[in-house]
Amino acid sequence: MGRSVSLGAYLLFSRYGEGWFTRKMDANAQQRSVASAPRPDGPLIWINVVSVSGADAILTLCRRLLDQNPSLNCLITTQTDAATQVLLGQIPARMFHQYIPVDATPHIRTFLDHWKPDLSVWTETEFHPAFVVEAKRRNIPSVYIGASMSAQSFRKYRLFNGMAASLLQRFDQILAQDAASKKHLQNLGAPAGNIETSGRLTGGSFPLPHDESQRKALSHAIGGRAVWLAAMTHEGEEQTILAAHKVARRSYPELLLILAPHQPERGDAIAAMLRGRDCTVAQRSKAQQIDRQTDIYIADVSDEMGLWYRLSPVSFIGGSFVAKGGHSPLSAAALGSAILHGPQVSNFTSVYDTLLASEACLPATDGLDLAKKLETVLSPERAAQLATAAWGAHGDDDTATDRVYDLLQSYFPNGTS
Repeated sequence: MGRSVSLGAYLLFSRYGEGWFTRKMDANAQQRSVASAPRPDGPLIWINVVSVSGADAILTLCRRLLDQNPSLNCLITTQTDAATQVLLGQIPARMFHQYIPVDATPHIRTFLDHWKPDLSVWTETEFHPAFVVEAKRRNIPSVYIGASMSAQSFRKYRLFNGMAASLLQRFDQILAQDAASKKHLQNLGAPAGNIETSGRLTGGSFPLPHDESQRKALSHAIGGRAVWLAAMTHEGEEQTILAAHKVARRSYPELLLILAPHQPERGDAIAAMLRGRDCTVAQRSKAQQIDRQTDIYIADVSDEMGLWYRLSPVSFIGGSFVAKGGHSPLSAAALGSAILHGPQVSNFTSVYDTLLASEACLPATDGLDLAKKLETVLSPERAAQLATAAWGAHGDDDTATDRVYDLLQSYFPNGTS
């Protein structure tokens, strides 16, 4: 492994310049980097995520790993509030979240001493140099997945070519998003034998889990009523969704809306707003039941989206009528629910572009347009047509996630049962 003067200087600053790092963090940020929970028993994978789409894909990947390894634990770290928001209400048992500490040696050692990861995983465009060096020093295997290196980033890293090479050589395996990223990373010093092109992670082919007894009970309560889902909604969207629901009920008088807010703790406030608008509401968090008079069922319990997608032949994907950039539609597609969405889907532009090109989703510009599209797609034939097209566009062709899963699973060849 080559020496690098610039990396050596960085590590000295990381070790003795803690005060500079700390001044760049406010008190809240410092507090958030404190360990969120005791270190659980058993093996632990630590994965750092950067973007909103990356957090969504890693969440799906971790579910798959946890499902196949009964004693495995996953720690996800994030740096931004936007990526963290993806995880809210979605974290299953044996998965933990913490904001990543700054790249200063004292903080790094505290973090690694506490969590003692058996495998460290960096994603997309970011890895922290001092973290990578310290993990190698402790003989913690490190991999870099979904690695992306644009031409602009390549030119920047070329200014510190020795530093980049020294860091890239510390990874046991690198999976690049595309051929261009692979070439840039190799030109920066990534060993040819440790890097391959795997594609972009989407995480959409692994169905979300559910409780089958609950699905049967809720299906019985719903009976033959038409039903649709507003999934992962944000503040400011429920009024628009309610207006569309009321319009659609003119054609489908017994139409039931299942409303699953992205932040389940908003359930009480949403219920109060809906009751103030003459809606008959039942809340999941209060064990209230669906009956023939229920207009809207508020699904305000964490980590049950797999249940709602299975019950709803039509799903509106939230975060797309407000400035949140939308949520991934792939979990809905994997479970056969037709997809509606608003105009703001910048977090998953390529995913929605693929669905649109395959005529596998219906975009709505506003509440009135949503009502029109909803009435159309509530037809069982149209819903089935959209769901089938979505599966064809994104169903079982997630080779990138399969490759990453195989790589991470190889560190636990006998499982962890």
